[in-house]
Formats: sequence, structure tokens, C-alpha cells
Amino acid sequence: MEQKTIVTHYGYEKDSQKSMVVPIYQTTAYEFESTNHAAKLFELEELGNIYTRLTNPTTDVFEKRFAKLEGGVASIATASGMSAIFYAIANVAEAGDNIAVAKQVYGGTSTLTTHTIKRFGIEARTFDVHNPQELKSIIDNKTKLIIFESITNPSIDVADIEAITSIAKEYKIITCVDNTVASPILCNPIKYGADLVVHSASKYTTGQGLAIGGIIVEREDLVSLIKDNDRYYHFNEPDMSYHGLIYSSMPLPPFTLRVRLALLRDFGATPSPFNSWLYIQGLETLPLRMQQHSNSALKIAQFLDEHPKVIKVNYPGLKSDPNYKRAQKYLKDGMSSGLLSFELKSKEDAQKLADSMELFSLVVNIGDSKSIVTHPASTTHQQLSKEELIAAGVPEGLIRLSIGLEDTKDLIEDLSQALNRL
Repeated sequence: MEQKTIVTHYGYEKDSQKSMVVPIYQTTAYEFESTNHAAKLFELEELGNIYTRLTNPTTDVFEKRFAKLEGGVASIATASGMSAIFYAIANVAEAGDNIAVAKQVYGGTSTLTTHTIKRFGIEARTFDVHNPQELKSIIDNKTKLIIFESITNPSIDVADIEAITSIAKEYKIITCVDNTVASPILCNPIKYGADLVVHSASKYTTGQGLAIGGIIVEREDLVSLIKDNDRYYHFNEPDMSYHGLIYSSMPLPPFTLRVRLALLRDFGATPSPFNSWLYIQGLETLPLRMQQHSNSALKIAQFLDEHPKVIKVNYPGLKSDPNYKRAQKYLKDGMSSGLLSFELKSKEDAQKLADSMELFSLVVNIGDSKSIVTHPASTTHQQLSKEELIAAGVPEGLIRLSIGLEDTKDLIEDLSQALNRL
């Protein structure tokens, strides 16, 4: 089944009402047939709905559809992209463990992994996404996860997914790729060796800035990496909080199963059924939108690349970009999504330009149908020092653009008038 068919049909079986649109099952709980039926559900002897914090029929369609689109075997939706990343970490790591995180990641991921998770006793060790070999110097027997982005935000680098995942396989460590910027339409990291893929569904999945959500996708046969692997001993020992269940011995994909039965159960960061329904609507047009976002972004990158006041443009669709070859390898038809960034000579110029935009909205979001301008050093990466900003590929003069679905000519005119004010 091809992408455009998956996003419109996969995972939905019509009930007796034959609704063409996936229904919104806006409910907290579900009635059991009997106490015996309830007991079988809680003991996992039968699969079915117990409580919407764990499962919901609308969310189930979204999860099945998204997993298929990413080439995974299962997925689990969460209340936000950040909760998806948190669950990916918490599902494998505990106090005394460490994780490897690319320096070039979204600001929220950086603060979560280097500050918040630190208070849980989990250390984040960073590596340069341009130099995967650095991983070998920071990995030890307590390293539980490697996290990086397929297209980094906001430095707009394309990771060498195969190089990173091959090192992870050498050490038998799970890899987690944030594929939000590329979307499953342009890139499928699982094809290149990734074990997990996470997304902020708040971005291109909804496409209109309508809802906050996230999702984790698990590759097929991840159990073969987990089973009898000392790094993940808790998957191979009885979980006494769930009847002594051993996740690696279950017939269901173990990673997402444990997120559902342990983390969703205990932390509860689950999406509302209505938000899951919004994601389903967004998926139906995602292939068309990603093509338009990419086409417009390329034209705008070309305009900026020739402008005398622009020092540097970061967009993998440009042949002059150092990421161009990797974009051709990992991104469908070389389409490089709707996110780009460019550098001006100073922080003051960047702030003035952002404040001068008329059609672009000054917003800290991406993937909207409306175009967005952001000054990361003032917002998403404000917590980083000057040195940390440079290491993350986010100098103070950097401007990030999320190109929407407006006419490209109008967007270029807006950029032109703002640049002329500098």
C-alpha cells in the first residue's frame, strides 16, 4: 500500500454505522460484558478497551495508520512530542544510566535531556551529529539510548542515519530518531536501521497548529535486540506491577507495550480522542502538503542564498548545502521539508528582521499552513549559552522559517521588505 492510500484508508474498519470518517470516541471508560470479561482484559488474556488513558478506538486508528506510514510494526500516541521523547527515555533508562544525545537537537529536547532528566539520575552525553564516531568515546555499559533528529531543528542538518545506527547495533543500543521535521512522507528512519521513531504530531501531522500531541513508532522485531540484552534487563524480568509479565516474552511489540502498560498507566500523558481525530484528518493531506512545503522552501532558500545581507542559508535542498548528498539519500526525491534557517550578521539584525515581517507570524511552532518566523536564540534556545548555541548550530544571528502554504511570491516579497530594513 502506497503513502497516499495509507493516509486515507489504513487501520480503519467501519462499524455498523458505516461512517466514512473515523468516529470520535469521546469517552473516558468502556463497559465490560461481565466481571470475567473485565478480568481477562486486565490480565491481557483478551485485548480490548479498558480506559482511554491506555487505549481508545479513535487513537487506535491514528496509531495503526502512523506506524504503517513510518514502516513500523506498532506505535503509541502521547499527549505531546516532548512526552513521546520522555517516554522513549524512561522506558529504557533508570538512575545511574546514561543516554547519548546529538548536540544538534530541538531546544526542548536539549533541556529535557541535559537538565530535567539529570534530576532522575540519568546522564546525557552529547555527540556531534556530523561526527557519529564520537559515539564510541561516550558509550559504556550503562548507555541505554541514542537520540538524534533526521533533519535537525533549527540548524537544518541531515543526519547520516545509517552511520549512527550501525554504531548502535555494534554496541546493541536502541536508537531513537526524531523525524518531526521530515515527516514520514519524506523520510523513514526505520529503513536505515533506526529502532524507534518519534514525532511531535503538533507540527506537520496536524498541519494547521490545531493540537498538541506526539507518537512513538517501534520497528519490527525490536524484541531481538532487547531479549537477553543486559542493557534492557527489565524487559526480560517479571514486571511485578503487572502480574509478573515479561515484556520480551509477549507476542506483542515489547517497547510500545511497556510504554502503554507502565508509563501511560502511571504518568498518563495520553492524547484526547478529539486530538487523535485531528491528527487523522491531517494525515490525509500530509503527502500533498509536504510536497508544497518543500517546493516553496526551496524557492525561498534560493532567494535568500543570493541576498547580499544573508551570510548563510541552511537548507538541504540547495546543491551548495553540505547536507545535500545526505538529503538525496535519506529524503524522498530530495524534498527537504518546509523548515529552513539563515544567518544574519548579528543578534540585533535577526531580531529586527523577525519584528519587521508582515506575512510571516512570529511564533514558536513549525509545520503550520501559515508561515512562521522564529529567532531561536531569543526563544526556543534562549536557555543556552553563546558557546552552547554555536555547538548546537544556532548562532545568535540565526533566523528559522517554517514555510507554509501561501503563495511563494508573497512570502519572498515579505522577506525582501524585511531585509531591506536592515
